[in-house]
Amino acid sequence: MRIGMLTREWPPEIYGGAGIHVEQLVSHLRRLADVRVYCVGRDRDTARGFTVPSDLETTNSALQYIGIDLLMAQEAAGVDVLHSHTWYTNFAGQAGGLLHDIPHVITAHSLEPKRPWKAEQLGGGYRVSSWIEAATYRSADAIIAVSEAMRTDVLAVYPEVNPDRVHVVHNGIDTDIFRPTPDEAVLQRYNITEPYVLFVGRITRQKGITHLIDAMRRLTSDAQLVLCASAPDSEEIGRETQEAVDALRADRGPNSVVWIHDHVARAELLPLLTGAAIFACPSIYEPLGIVNLEAMACETAVVASNVGGIPEVVADGVTGLLVPYDAAEPQAFHIAFADTLDAMLNDPQRTRSMGAAGRARAVSDFSWSAIADQTISVYDTVIAP
Repeated sequence: MRIGMLTREWPPEIYGGAGIHVEQLVSHLRRLADVRVYCVGRDRDTARGFTVPSDLETTNSALQYIGIDLLMAQEAAGVDVLHSHTWYTNFAGQAGGLLHDIPHVITAHSLEPKRPWKAEQLGGGYRVSSWIEAATYRSADAIIAVSEAMRTDVLAVYPEVNPDRVHVVHNGIDTDIFRPTPDEAVLQRYNITEPYVLFVGRITRQKGITHLIDAMRRLTSDAQLVLCASAPDSEEIGRETQEAVDALRADRGPNSVVWIHDHVARAELLPLLTGAAIFACPSIYEPLGIVNLEAMACETAVVASNVGGIPEVVADGVTGLLVPYDAAEPQAFHIAFADTLDAMLNDPQRTRSMGAAGRARAVSDFSWSAIADQTISVYDTVIAP
């Protein structure tokens, strides 16, 4: 089988869960099939790269990706199936499929109508990205949802889609890479003191970072907050995050927050995940939440919002605790999140037990080899015999 994988992110330019997903999926699919990767950016030894056409360099970013997608579509010939990830390459998959008579499979990592705050980042381009997603989902030969919750969202947002074409294949985790990796030198480098609560994610409304910071202001424990947070979607959310951090430091002291603004390399991320007392995921929208799997694989207990696919990953009361989220009651969420963090921090034995259970769950239920097999099975449903 020859697979054409279409992705915005590819190593070393990985910044989010979708990119991690593609990297790991391709690694395991290549043990089973011929996988050709088409990515955004420069050529790599492992992928064909595509950059913005010169005539589009000053246009809205949504138009730039359409230009890239057209180049991808032209080149993505000679494969048995095209598989696209996120709206950034969905158009390439659809156009390439039509052009070369190849079936097109989409993995649904998120849905544009569920992320209205992206309009802050893309402006009118958000309407373009939403149109691309809607058109390609309605026409794709198969859609892979990364959770049962995501499958429900796909069918609710796009009721024209045939439910038989929407398959659930969970995200996975490489537990040989993500494993307990203590390293005090990394903590010392960033002036981190234990115990600490860790957040890892982009600065976007989806990830709920300001909710977490507000919750930390209510904490009775003296735990430090460590933010691995960069790449704000907009100047506004970047400014709001800075103001929230300033307020937390004013309340709890200048050392109450360690904010790592740059992208953290995996060699440092693993010790940060391992050393944390609690990994916090206050997302207001999360189709699955691969970052929770990374924390669990490093034997760290999770406190997360009870949204989207998170409950399919974090076993409430076993590998962590879930906090109900209601957009109409943000203060109630802050209080409940703070209370939950306090309860975990005040019971380190229970927290360690949850961390061990999280590692066991990551190993047993989310292996990439099984996910690669399931993905091949989806391809088999759309490839003509």
